[in-house]
Amino acid sequence: MRYSDWEPTYEEILADFGFDRAKDEEAARIAADIISGNGNKCEAAEAEIERLIRGKEVIICGNAPCLENDIKEKDIFTASRVVIAADGATSILLRNAIIPDIIVTDLDGNIADIIYANRLGAIIVAHAHGDNIEMLIKVLPALNANVICTTQSRPLHNVYNFGGFTDGDRCVFLAKEFGAKEIELVGFDFEDKDVSARKKKKLKWAKRLIRDVL
Repeated sequence: MRYSDWEPTYEEILADFGFDRAKDEEAARIAADIISGNGNKCEAAEAEIERLIRGKEVIICGNAPCLENDIKEKDIFTASRVVIAADGATSILLRNAIIPDIIVTDLDGNIADIIYANRLGAIIVAHAHGDNIEMLIKVLPALNANVICTTQSRPLHNVYNFGGFTDGDRCVFLAKEFGAKEIELVGFDFEDKDVSARKKKKLKWAKRLIRDVL
């Protein structure tokens, strides 16, 4: 996605939540510096994401509690399908002996599980925004070379913007960007009432963004 196409939506999100664009941009710069300092130029991880997704069936796992039941009830996790986990979904998948191929995270899930999955081969798509700078500094150096960074603000040379806002809808934007043949969502509950008002607003945005991109 071109940033010029995404920016009007980003500006709506900034206004709706009162986010600070300057802090998002600062987070992107910090992520870029850490990745560069680690000697990770991201091209290899990006190429692997392309190889994994292009022309494939993709299962995107949200982190709603219903994911546990979806895993048990649906015979969908086959070797030919690519599994993308939205942040906290990683822990549920690991408990069910499923290693996600890709994890899209803003680093507020179970970090130990995310690092463990990364060690087992999962590619981490780490999202930088104004509220997680401390976690970027702490976690990015602990990841191996299978990592790229994203931002919701203007992209940098080694920090991407594929579109999307929450972990779940960013998974969908990623799959679309890299040419998924089919996308199936599991573990998503856009009407979850057992969450905060802020989370409800985020779910509303996720539902809208996924509807628009699919």
